[in-house]
Amino acid sequence: MFGYIVVNKPELKFKEFDIYQSYYCGLCQTLRNQYGLKAQVSLNFDMTFLAMLLSLLYDVPTKKVHERCVIHPMKKHDKLLNDCIDYAAKMTIVLAYYKCQDDWMDERKPVKQIYKKMISSPYLKIKEEYPKKIKVIEENLQKINAYEKENYDHIDDLAGCFGRVMGEICTYQDDIFYDDLYEMGFYLGKFIYLLDAYDDIEEDIKKKTFNPFIKDYQQPDFDERCHALLEMMIARSANAFECLPITENVEILRNILYSGVWSKYELRKMKRSEDKK
Repeated sequence: MFGYIVVNKPELKFKEFDIYQSYYCGLCQTLRNQYGLKAQVSLNFDMTFLAMLLSLLYDVPTKKVHERCVIHPMKKHDKLLNDCIDYAAKMTIVLAYYKCQDDWMDERKPVKQIYKKMISSPYLKIKEEYPKKIKVIEENLQKINAYEKENYDHIDDLAGCFGRVMGEICTYQDDIFYDDLYEMGFYLGKFIYLLDAYDDIEEDIKKKTFNPFIKDYQQPDFDERCHALLEMMIARSANAFECLPITENVEILRNILYSGVWSKYELRKMKRSEDKK
């Protein structure tokens, strides 16, 4: 369930995209510095959003470096480093660990088990640092797996589990921002789960694997009903986001929440429409 919380690049100014990229590169650098090259494989745009959101909200001391890297050897570029980006890197490892575990259970691909073992040491250290948070994440991901094995397709319960996962991930500290961050993350998590199911429906039908939308897929208003559900979830997430006192570079975050998150939905809907023709 990665890759949905992205920017709508054509709608950003060049300067805005450079700022967003500096968080992405900072997260990449942090993963390498803290956990080695193996951790960089887990880099994703979803946690870049979290890194930027928390950095701007908490206004933490931030170091900017301007340098080349292995991926971009020809040109120097900015990287931002701070405590919030460190936290986002830790949550990246946690999500990658459970993604490998889930993929191994579903598809039995050895590469997933190998990568899980490669990042198990940093994951266990993070688990020691955030025992309550990891416990909630673990319990809800296990509940999703149990529901799927039982072919339990109550969409709100399933999406709610991943909502609680993202709610925990988005809450950085137990402070005045906790409730708004949790609500934003909760509905963002539900949106991600629903969009992932919508995105995978044809493949899941072909492979005969679980998808909560299988019963509804043949309905003539399937796309419209899914869009309504997704719109409801992201609207609740955005409402909570707007309660946070972020002013600097807030338009980049709004670009992601109001536009970027719909990118894969629009691509899938377009492809589905073309296939039907």
